[in-house]
Amino acid sequence: MEFRFCLPVDIRFGENCADQLGALIEEKGYQRGVLVCDGFLTQNGAADRILKAAGGRLVAVFDRVSPNPTVQNVDECAAALRENDADFAVALGGGSTMDCAKAACVIRKSSDSIKKYHTGGGVITGEDAIPLIAIPTTAGTASEVTNVSVLSDHDNGVKAPIAHNAMLPVLALIDYTLTMSVPPRVTASTGLDALSHAIEGFWSVHHQPICDAAAVQAVDLVFRYLPRAYRDGSDKEAREKMMEACLLAGVAFGQPKTTGSHACSYPLTNWYHIPHGEACAFTLDYFTHINADIDNGRLHRLAQYAGFKDAHDMADGIRALKESFGLPLTLTGYGVPEEDIEKLSEASMHPNLKGNPVPMNVEDIEKMYRSLL
Repeated sequence: MEFRFCLPVDIRFGENCADQLGALIEEKGYQRGVLVCDGFLTQNGAADRILKAAGGRLVAVFDRVSPNPTVQNVDECAAALRENDADFAVALGGGSTMDCAKAACVIRKSSDSIKKYHTGGGVITGEDAIPLIAIPTTAGTASEVTNVSVLSDHDNGVKAPIAHNAMLPVLALIDYTLTMSVPPRVTASTGLDALSHAIEGFWSVHHQPICDAAAVQAVDLVFRYLPRAYRDGSDKEAREKMMEACLLAGVAFGQPKTTGSHACSYPLTNWYHIPHGEACAFTLDYFTHINADIDNGRLHRLAQYAGFKDAHDMADGIRALKESFGLPLTLTGYGVPEEDIEKLSEASMHPNLKGNPVPMNVEDIEKMYRSLL
């Protein structure tokens, strides 16, 4: 066996750890930063809390980030970084905000559009990047510990990830108190994203022992604490444990990468605006059944650790979890017409699908979608 594990992100986890921001900025010697956040966070007080904690080192706020960030969002954010002569940035929010900020920071010192690297075939070198501090406000994407940014280019009809180690945040402040006001539907969607990360990272053909260990713990935590966080957003233990699950799930897939469920999620989100976590989880139980018997039953053992009889039972548990959240279980429930199945199947043949342990061709994907109509 040969593998490599590298996670050069300084992770601080704990209640109210976001309030340490100013001291940590000073410790790193940064001078002028821009706060990148969702517009909602400028209204609910979270952005003010971070600006205060930064002790004057954040000189501007960029809050124009779409729920699924676009290349236009990134270019506008990069322009804000340049205009304010920023030598660092802070991303406050969910995966959309962090993905936007990561991509903007990596082109800060150039005049490039991110399109050059997203759909233009350009190769990121990291030479034009400035450091990013990530402060998540949802428990799902784990973008604060990955080198990936998922962006949409509506002009070209593409939603796809770009990746480079220069996009890894230098510091992640993981403070569950920032998630207490997340509404139930978003709690469910982001939590299912974390579950997808963990399970897909575990069964990926590129899996490795350190990531596997994180995946096992993350899956167990999601099944135990996501229903609690969904039912009662003020449940501090559930919120903290979901942040732990999200972090571990990020470690679980960060290097093996995601597989089939994420490959299928991109057109589901891009074309039908299904929230990312729901789009990933939509096919997760199906792929769990397909992948159940890989590698002498290792997926069965993961399921048993999480309290299930086997992987098939866990797949049923994933479906039951979605049903308990009131999420659609069919394509028609999400407004996907039957006549779109063929083109949806073709669009789902994303490179991530190559990481699935059971090979899937376009006919297999079409069969899956027709069973989910």
